[in-house]
Amino acid sequence: MRHYPLFFDITGRKCVVVGGGNVAERKVERLLTCGAHVEVVGKSLTPLLAEWNREGKLVHRDADYEGSSLGEAFLVIGATDDEAVNGQIAKDARAQGIPVNIVDDPARCDFILPSIVERGDLLIAVSTGGRSPALAKKLRKELETVYGPEYSILLEILGELRGKVIAGGHPSDENRECFEAVVSSEILDHIRAKRWRDVKELILKLTGIKMEVEER
Repeated sequence: MRHYPLFFDITGRKCVVVGGGNVAERKVERLLTCGAHVEVVGKSLTPLLAEWNREGKLVHRDADYEGSSLGEAFLVIGATDDEAVNGQIAKDARAQGIPVNIVDDPARCDFILPSIVERGDLLIAVSTGGRSPALAKKLRKELETVYGPEYSILLEILGELRGKVIAGGHPSDENRECFEAVVSSEILDHIRAKRWRDVKELILKLTGIKMEVEER
């Protein structure tokens, strides 16, 4: 099975996680980070999930799974240790037209969850098509050593610069050349070394735009 790579905006969307164990906890954490409205269905929760429930970060349905648990969910994750229950979750979700992920069971998944390197708004996703989570984890760790926190700063700068360049009203080909020149320059070296004056001077030289760069 080949999966179509896609990033969902799930801000404020109802996302249901069935199961309250350690695996469910990891799935819930990512959903919360992305701003989802999370409902957890299960008779017991890990201490951290219970804490998040007390803090109002999620909704806990203290019950065994049934089809009505899905409600009007935007997506569903099945994270129980019961194969029969996981199979029913997949069946019910598909009957209701809800994308479903069953942990460690790619054949029952409409989507899979990649291993992620996160640097601010920069997300690098690694997927093995569900064949080897261990390899995906290894690759993620390798990428974390290559793409450090300087990339988060660079992306912030590029985002602001993009708005200024486009506002200049120049042809798109000319704008693209500006962006590529900055990305291909030694700007990352300056950011790593915290040479903020050099960052500003380089941007001015390559784009003709004067920018204020926050020192950090």
